[in-house]
Parts: sequence; structure tokens; C-alpha cells
Amino acid sequence: MKFKVINLGCRMNQFDGDFISSWLLKHGYEKSEIPDIYIINTCSVTSQADRSSRQAIYQAKKENPNAIVIATGCYAQTQKEALEKLKEVDIVLGNANRTDILEAIKNHLDTKQKLSYVDNIFRQNDITFQEDIIFENHRPFLKIQEGCNSFCSFCIIPFARGKSRSVDEELVIKSVQNLYEKGYKEVVLTGTQLSQYGQDKGSSLYKLLKKLLKIPIFIRLSSMNVNEIKTDKKLLELITEEPNIMPHFHLSLQSASDRLLKAMRREYTLKEYEEVVNFIIKKRPISAIGTDIIVGFPTENHEDFNITYNFLKDFPFAYLHIFTYSDRPLTKAQKLTPKVDSNTKKERSKLLHNLDQEKRERFRASMKGKTLRTITISPDKALTENYIELTPKDLNMDKFEKINDIIMIRL
Repeated sequence: MKFKVINLGCRMNQFDGDFISSWLLKHGYEKSEIPDIYIINTCSVTSQADRSSRQAIYQAKKENPNAIVIATGCYAQTQKEALEKLKEVDIVLGNANRTDILEAIKNHLDTKQKLSYVDNIFRQNDITFQEDIIFENHRPFLKIQEGCNSFCSFCIIPFARGKSRSVDEELVIKSVQNLYEKGYKEVVLTGTQLSQYGQDKGSSLYKLLKKLLKIPIFIRLSSMNVNEIKTDKKLLELITEEPNIMPHFHLSLQSASDRLLKAMRREYTLKEYEEVVNFIIKKRPISAIGTDIIVGFPTENHEDFNITYNFLKDFPFAYLHIFTYSDRPLTKAQKLTPKVDSNTKKERSKLLHNLDQEKRERFRASMKGKTLRTITISPDKALTENYIELTPKDLNMDKFEKINDIIMIRL
């Protein structure tokens, strides 16, 4: 049978999609743009993510009414009942049940019934994968950690991904070595809370990186939590001194109001956040610092927003990811009042999106005249070590001749 995986949301979903795809290929299935089976790898970080996931499900069934539609991912794990009610969904497959996909397909073909495979995610104690995953991207996303122990008041992800679990060091090292031997120039290490890596295994992200740096491949780190790294001086020194760790760090802030940070259950203050970022930029000035910001968190007033806006405007961020708050099932913040009205959220979101564009342009301009290591991702796209996207036109070229190549670019 032929299948197609459609990934929504984060980098971990990209890895999970590659995992599912490799698992099916290994067992005789074929990839196709005209599939018999659609696997919709859903996201549920916001209510908009839920809507986008449902739209992908509707579109799949519209393209092929006779196809089997499997909904997996975070929406499937946290709200299986909602997906079971959709006539377009044939199988609901939770994050704890990815390897049940073969059994699920077989049972559905035998019974023609709607099926759900959604186990308790908090009972998952391990995370592993086969070593021979086929990655779709020239910058493979390698998941080395999953789950989160923080339970921020707005966040559904612990209920979707479970408690923090780490992949064994040996498997991570072997996987990165395999990627290097296959010719990949860069690997993106990803996780729900990458900085919690190893806490369940008596290890740490620092210890893992020290071992991975023996492999001649560039390493990019996905989102990290300032709370986890603010006291880890060895990790901060490592990521700012090692040239093979890309100078691009995504450190979620969420708000610059200490009052809201406390209500969000973020375990750091604005001052602590500033200290970490200032340390990184002082040690490695070309670093791109990205962040996440929530607009319209319950009780957010004009003073809170203005504090956040003015901080973002003046602080050396390379880019901002803006999320409009929406109540999420199972979270503490859904009970917080007063809520911010939708029009105010839209206005504030628009201001921050405009600011994001300004920050991106300003960061790019600040790199003018600098020579940066750059990986070519496609004939039409390249990415600098500090996350500036380039096209051939930017460099007076028709196209990038060689893909998955490291070139030196003077901006």
C-alpha cells in the first residue's frame, strides 16, 4: 500500500514523521503523493494548531475519499475523543503508540471500523528509535529527548509528550555518526525540552555534546529553557566556544513581565534571562537569539504588554515567534481570569509580528560584511550558521549548484 505523511507543528513532529515513514518503508509500504493511507501528524500547541490539524484531515479525505486517514501526534494524544467524532478519521494513534501503526492498519482493513490506539503517555519510561531512519531534510532533525517536567500553566505539551525521557547516549552518538557517514553536514538536535536531556539517566546535555563534538559534523540545538541552563556554566561555556556548535540559540521567553512569568510558572526572572543571553552574545557576538512570546495570556494588562514590547524592541533578538494565547485542555491557565478579549489580542499580535520583521531585518543588516559558514538546503535556499536564510538572488547567482554543501558566504 502507498502512504503519505503530513507533518504539522514542531521539529519533533518532523522527526516523528520521518520515524513513521521509515517504519512503514521498512515493512513494505511505498511513499506516494496519491496514497492509500494518509498519516496526519497533528499539533495541538494552540487552538489554531488544532484547527490546522483538522483542516489537513478534511483535505486528505477530500483528495481521496477511499483512503485510510490516520490522525497521530499531539492532538491525537490529548483529545482523541474529538478526533474520534470526525467522520474523516479512520484511526487515532497517540504519541505513545507510533509503532502500533502496522497493527492498526491491518485491524482497520479487517474490520472496517474506526480504531483508537492511545495509551497513557505518562507511563512511557523510555524513548528509542531505529538507527536507519530515512530523513526528508538535508538538515535532519534528530530527537534526543521527549517530554517535559515543568508543567507551565499555559502548556498542554507535557500531557501530549509525557514526562522527560532521554535517548541513550550510545544511540544518539551512533545515529549522529551514521548521519556523518551518509554525508550530512549538519544535524539539528531536538526535544521537547532539550536542556533536560540526561536528567533521567544520570547524564546531561553538556556530557552528550562533549562526546558528539568528536564527530566532524555541525550541530544545531533546538529550543532550550533558560531555567535549565542558567546555572549550567559548563554548558554555556561549551556552546559559546565550540565552533561546530552553530551560533543559533532559541531561548523561549514568553513574556518580559515578571508578574506574568510567575503566573505562567516559568522558573526564571527577566533578569536571569537577560544574563544568559548577554553571556552568549558577549562570548559569541554573531549568535542569533530567537524566542517565543505569548500574546494575551490571562490577566495580561497594558502595562504587562508594554513592558514586553519595549524589552523586545531594545533587546538583541534575531527573530520572534509570536503565539496568541488560547485556553488548552488540562492546563491551569484555562481557569485564570480575566481573559484578554480577542480584539486586544489581535492588536497586540499585529504589533509584535511587525516588530519581528524589524528584528529580522536589523539582525541581517548587522551581519553585513561578515563571512559566515552556510549550508545549501536546496537549489533555491541556503542557511547561514546563525540562521539567516539566503537565496541565490541574494548572492547574484542563478541557483546553488551543490546541495548539502558548506560554503563560506560574505554578506
